[in-house]
Amino acid sequence: MTWQEDYKQKIRTVDGALTAVQSNMRVYVQANCAFPLLLLEGLARRGPHVRDVEVLHLLGFGPASYNTPELSSSFRHTAFFIGPNMRIPVNEGRADYIPIHLSEIEALFETGTIPVDVALIHVSTPDRWGYCSMGVSVETSLYAARKAKHIIAQVNPRMPRTLGNTQVHVSEIDAIVECVQELPEIPRAEISEEHKAIASHIAPLIDDGACLQTGIGSIPDAILPFLSDRKDLGVHTETLSEGAIPLIESGVITGRRKTINRNKIVLGFALGTRRLYDFVDENPIFEFQPNSYTNDPFIISQNENVVAINSALEVDITGQVCSGSIGQRFYSGFGGQLDFIRGAARSKGGKPIIALPSTAKGGTLSRIKPMLTPGAGVVTTRADVHYVVTEFGIAYLHGKTVRQRAEALIGIAHPKFRDELIEYCEKAKFISCKREADAAMAF
Repeated sequence: MTWQEDYKQKIRTVDGALTAVQSNMRVYVQANCAFPLLLLEGLARRGPHVRDVEVLHLLGFGPASYNTPELSSSFRHTAFFIGPNMRIPVNEGRADYIPIHLSEIEALFETGTIPVDVALIHVSTPDRWGYCSMGVSVETSLYAARKAKHIIAQVNPRMPRTLGNTQVHVSEIDAIVECVQELPEIPRAEISEEHKAIASHIAPLIDDGACLQTGIGSIPDAILPFLSDRKDLGVHTETLSEGAIPLIESGVITGRRKTINRNKIVLGFALGTRRLYDFVDENPIFEFQPNSYTNDPFIISQNENVVAINSALEVDITGQVCSGSIGQRFYSGFGGQLDFIRGAARSKGGKPIIALPSTAKGGTLSRIKPMLTPGAGVVTTRADVHYVVTEFGIAYLHGKTVRQRAEALIGIAHPKFRDELIEYCEKAKFISCKREADAAMAF
């Protein structure tokens, strides 16, 4: 049988394909902008026929209608990373959360710690050899699909064919649902003067030939325009936004000086709009890899001059970083922050950076805090932190005493909160009265 004949025999309707989902099964769903929305709509319709189905995935963009209160006896979501569509269910106790580094998730499937019954994936149409591409989101989904007992694929000509470790052959798929559907899109974040100020402090830390890891959001997008005069930047990252496109087109990002994966932009998934999806389509500069590769600190550290830029919700005066929760309320997850902080720290010439605005809620709350909000979880420990950057400057904490850390962080806090921080540090004996006076005069 040719792969074309095999393909035709596997075509199903959405509801027909999802009859494979039975009670007490575990279903893994491809994530990010490859969220298979057509299959998820069908999964919700399957709800009245099943009970106690566990649904796992990372961040997913678009509605997750299977996770409504009405279907709570049919489905329960388990999040490896909490997106906007899952924050309410997780914090209401209708869904679960597994705190884990992104680099370590695939080992759960490989070892059988978390076996997968059904994988729902979203792929490109087959090439002439019968291989579909997982397109804009390989992350942990490729390994989950390979370990699943049953694969249901949403095959979509609007999914770009990306290169690297992205291929799934028609013979590996059990049921095919054809569709023509636009992918979810993530518009570029708004960039404020505050974000530009943060970027202006970070940009001088990025030398010619540096290897970048940036996420998505206002701060990474604000940094990229400052790099237009750099030469031969590389990229080894978990994800990439379309803000990098001008630097690729102008020859700033080339990867020529990378130590491994030279001349390639290595990433696990792409988040953006159709412009980015079209740009990565069959573009040989991009090498998509599973997150067990992109986020492995040992692999990251093999490149020299890795500059890893990650964000935070708040940082305490000793350098503990919270980026996954707001107090006791879970907000996102570990993701790849510590993977890249540690990878960059071990890279020759590497620079691990935590970047955040100095305030939140319209300037009414300081993000540099005496103590983290009660219940807040530490993602990056005080021993792992090197650079912390706000719009007021850079605090370098690695190898510094608690007193030195406190003084440095007070220096990049918003001025209207500095007296409060100094008073706390004096009471906690982090800084002496003389140090307090000297610090106050310095500000």
